[in-house]
Amino acid sequence: MVLCQGGEAAAAAVSAAGGKEPEVPLSQEDDAGPGQPQLCPAPGAEAAGAEEPRVCGCCSGLSWPRCCKAPGTKKKASCPGLGLFYTVLAAFLFSVTSLFLKKIEDVHAVEVSAFRCVFQMAFVLPGLIYYKTGFLGPKGKRIYLFFRGFFGSSAMVLLYYAFQVMPLADATVLTFSSPVFTSLLAWIFLKEKYSIWDLLFTLFAITGVVLIARPPFLFGSNITGIEGNYTDHLKGTIAAITSALSAALTFVILRKVGKSVHYFLSIWYYAVIGLTGCVITLFLVNEWSLPYCGKDRVLLILIGVLGLGGQIFLTKALQIEKAGPVAIMRTMDVVFAFILQILFLNHLPTWWTVGGALCVIASSSGTAIRKWQQSSKKAKQNEI
Repeated sequence: MVLCQGGEAAAAAVSAAGGKEPEVPLSQEDDAGPGQPQLCPAPGAEAAGAEEPRVCGCCSGLSWPRCCKAPGTKKKASCPGLGLFYTVLAAFLFSVTSLFLKKIEDVHAVEVSAFRCVFQMAFVLPGLIYYKTGFLGPKGKRIYLFFRGFFGSSAMVLLYYAFQVMPLADATVLTFSSPVFTSLLAWIFLKEKYSIWDLLFTLFAITGVVLIARPPFLFGSNITGIEGNYTDHLKGTIAAITSALSAALTFVILRKVGKSVHYFLSIWYYAVIGLTGCVITLFLVNEWSLPYCGKDRVLLILIGVLGLGGQIFLTKALQIEKAGPVAIMRTMDVVFAFILQILFLNHLPTWWTVGGALCVIASSSGTAIRKWQQSSKKAKQNEI
């Protein structure tokens, strides 16, 4: 028998994804825990009468002759930096999607979210049929999948609303407080360690949020550099922070579920529950209407396509690169948001926004680096 080392922990990959939603494919056996060694059958060691194909967990389920640990098999060399390139590309696509949201007129954020869910469903459905995962999932995991879908879709709707009512860069920065919330919630619900460093990063994130929100009792009533009135700015700030919190709850649920549920099924719940909730909300608030302008219809399609493309490239990045570097490169979202806001929206960010962005980026990057170090340390201990 040959020992094949398990891949990177799904929890680390999840926490690396910032205010957007990460769906990371499972490349190992469902019942294999993070960091656990997996057994690959040696040549000729197939059990008599066994009908199941011999697969290896370290090679995304490839059969034994193609296993990277098989004798005489050369491991395919990966392109250096390809995962980070995918991350930057995903960040750019997400930022362009946010810009298109700002350009759409007279379309409610909930309706935009509904269109996004339709694209998600169209993408995931063939995968569910191909992998024969079913549409409901294991009985013991359905409640977790339901809440994963609820909180994940809520994060998307709230984020889209924040993009529509406040400056693009401000909303983007606020979503990057999600990793800090994840560490705190994981400490509360999963009993994970919460160190003094995590507390420090939390304080940095709170400072950044305050600098961007600029509450009147601290900064006075004459606040510049916002879109519209301060009431809308405050609503957008609350929506962005709640979106980050909902995304953090989603990450914690995904950690709890682990690799026992196929990632396509996780996305399916996200899309179905999100679409159902959006349709009900639109009818309740009487906001359901097709865009009057042809430009808005094109932008809606592009939001769905580019958002899906961003998810695909982010997933590919997390497949071939460690979660820590990916999380750090995800901060390019903020850089792109600032650039697009200046070039296409003619809105210069204030120094308060820049200072808040630095605080939040320092917080999220510090959290990612710490988790990366912990994962690397744990992996070395397992090797020993």
